[in-house]
Amino acid sequence: MRYRGEEALGLVETIGLVPALKAADEMLKAANVELISYENIGSTLVTIMIKGDIAAVEASVAAGAKAAEEIGNLTAYNVMPRPISYVGDIVSVHDIDS
Repeated sequence: MRYRGEEALGLVETIGLVPALKAADEMLKAANVELISYENIGSTLVTIMIKGDIAAVEASVAAGAKAAEEIGNLTAYNVMPRPISYVGDIVSVHDIDS
């Protein structure tokens, strides 16, 4: 899914794939958001990225962060209301459709 920066961007980063998958599952169930991509940056850090309206992304990120923290190591989470369009180029490098 290509992200162009028109909507809020939500990120949850964990150590390990299992907490990241749990976070992604909870994020997508918690609110009406779309999965953009995931990034495995090495050192077992995995980031899940979603998009949607601001309230949905905030609820989704909160649910994903809580779920990841319950079963593993949460390293970071963030909601960006409307990031500049260049952020879309960064987060779409490994989008789920490619």
